[in-house]
Amino acid sequence: MALALYRKYRPRTFGELIGQDHVTEPLSQALRSGRLNHAYLFSGPRGCGKTSSARILARSLNCEQGPTPEPCGECDSCQSLRTDGPGSVDVIEIDAASHGGVDDARELRERAFFTPVAGRYKIYVIDEAHMVSSAGFNALLKLVEEPPEYVKFVFATTEPEKVLPTIKSRTHHYPFRLVPPSLMRPFLEQMCTAEGVSVEPTVFPLVVRAGGGSVRDTLSVLDQLIAGAGAEGVTYPRAAALLGVTDAALIDELCDALAARDGAAIFAAVDRVAEAGHDARRFAADLLERFRDLMILQQVPDAAASGLLDVPTDQLDRMSVHAHQLGLATLSRCADIVHNGLVEMRGTASPRLLLELICARMLLPGADDGAAALLQRLESVEQRLTAGPPAAPPATPPAASPPATAPVSESPFPASPPPAAPAAAQPPGAPPADAAPVSGPTAPVASAPPVSGPTAPVASAPPAGAPPAGAPPAGAPPAGGPTAPVAGAVDAATVRRVWEEIVATVSRQSKRAAAVVREASVRDVEGDTVVLHFQHAVHANMLTSSPQPLVAALGQVLGGAWQVRCESGGGPADGGRRQPPARPDPPPPAGPATPPPGPDAPRPAGPGAPPADLAAPPTAGTAGAAATSTPSGAAGYDEEEWPELAQPPNSGPSMAAPAPPADGPAGAERARGAGGGPAPPVRSQPGGAPKLAAATSDGMDPTDLAQLRAESTSVGSADRGGGAADDRAFRLLEQTLGAERVTGAAP
Repeated sequence: MALALYRKYRPRTFGELIGQDHVTEPLSQALRSGRLNHAYLFSGPRGCGKTSSARILARSLNCEQGPTPEPCGECDSCQSLRTDGPGSVDVIEIDAASHGGVDDARELRERAFFTPVAGRYKIYVIDEAHMVSSAGFNALLKLVEEPPEYVKFVFATTEPEKVLPTIKSRTHHYPFRLVPPSLMRPFLEQMCTAEGVSVEPTVFPLVVRAGGGSVRDTLSVLDQLIAGAGAEGVTYPRAAALLGVTDAALIDELCDALAARDGAAIFAAVDRVAEAGHDARRFAADLLERFRDLMILQQVPDAAASGLLDVPTDQLDRMSVHAHQLGLATLSRCADIVHNGLVEMRGTASPRLLLELICARMLLPGADDGAAALLQRLESVEQRLTAGPPAAPPATPPAASPPATAPVSESPFPASPPPAAPAAAQPPGAPPADAAPVSGPTAPVASAPPVSGPTAPVASAPPAGAPPAGAPPAGAPPAGGPTAPVAGAVDAATVRRVWEEIVATVSRQSKRAAAVVREASVRDVEGDTVVLHFQHAVHANMLTSSPQPLVAALGQVLGGAWQVRCESGGGPADGGRRQPPARPDPPPPAGPATPPPGPDAPRPAGPGAPPADLAAPPTAGTAGAAATSTPSGAAGYDEEEWPELAQPPNSGPSMAAPAPPADGPAGAERARGAGGGPAPPVRSQPGGAPKLAAATSDGMDPTDLAQLRAESTSVGSADRGGGAADDRAFRLLEQTLGAERVTGAAP
């Protein structure tokens, strides 16, 4: 009968023990110098040479030429202690797993005082020493502490922490380690040559990995393969089938599909794994091992040459491609997913289902909100930007649209200050220093004839502080600044993935700007313009007026120069207020009405535009008019420049309280701040006429308010919302303030 390989090739000297030089060299030196201790503790994983070293130490101590680190192998003691020898009565091996009680310890203590029969020392080799009970250790304590001079103890254990500390403190402790693959493979090749067995080179990594660094386990696996080999020797298919190892082609196929984000190919590979009869748990473990190899290869390109990886050359080339395609963040996240899935597979009734769920989690980084998923998405964006987009055909440039002039009054954000504002510096009613006195009301400069239909307001002259016609638009990068992103390199999905990071970047610059940006959703990316959609127009208008924090955040996160376009509801934001629909002029009222304004009276430029007397600076001699102050502040985005976040109507509990009546203290104060004088009180209208208190002093001239009150008073006892005067009043409110008519019964 053939002897097992791990017994046949058991080392006979310290020189034949592989991978334990840190133990064999000190022991050999102690034997040469004669500085021997009475007790030794050998610890380490199973199959790494603890018991073999204890037997070698016994042979070295009792050899006729010894004590020596190299037993002669010819004397009676060496012959009796060889692998197939009868054994020696002076070397006693005890299995503590079955003889660890206090009675066994007492019996050992009684026999230890007898002198050796043939050898120089009586040596006790206690295997699995951690299995000795506390009472047994206590019974041995005195003997181990002060044994006879001819007694030696060798404790071997895989769990040294379970050995009684008082016993461990009286021994010399030598820790053994697992044998690395770089030493194990040459040892196996040498053994196969000695046995005369042909083994394919691709089989050795499987055997080494199956052995896990234990020499005894590795030799047992190789012995099994040699026993089942035919005339052709040990082949890779036979070894993979016997060891239950997943075929490398299946793992390569799954890695290819994962790099291509091909879900169909991934689940097809899982189906082939099940059809081939592979265990889902073993496949997941092999996949985790492959991810580990790819991570090492991604960071250490010469891992195979340096001994970190032991794979064939052709497989190494494929793994290098996979490591480059997947990236370290993706590999790390996938390894975590597979590892957690292996934990979930313990005791499950459907391993294949869990394996498919693992593959789904690896495919969908967006399903996970953790830092690893975000890192993977950012790495994917970087890879796409580095690779560059495919060449696109030249697109026809869009027709240039005429620039629209933003309304001057009631802008949600403060505009850039004009170079000089003499009207704001002068007291109300005082003429400028360098201007001739003007008698009577003067026609405003920015007045324009009304435009029929819902067209955008157009001013005949640009407002103060506006850039010249040839100046670049606001937010455009200066010459030599960051280049614009390549069209198609960043799409809407990419911006959505990093949107939280963009909002966080905006928040570091301006908390109020971040509050507005959080209300936005990314609708599209058109070249270097990010199109945002808001549910409420007030948020879109606020961001349209001051997009600098968001533009800067986009440049920091995505790189390049970006622009922002805001939309609300069904279309883009108008920069000031929503345009009310055009209404036909109602028929003239039957009763007395206020005469129409003269030809020199200011008229609005169009629907939704403020009256001209609000846009133009006041002139001297205008009764009740005050100097309109231009909003101050630079064009930057300091916290002070962002107004309090306006809430849209009917937005819930956070909706602002209604404004107090204009005839109250707050209304009078606002009227004095806007018009320079106290506002006249508003009388309650008969017949339920609408109150105008909420529309006072916020950008309206007192003369307009007086006209509204006169028109509303002339209605008399008409119903709410009825009559031409009410229509005119509502229309003026809509054109001036962007108000909306709410129909329904009064509360």
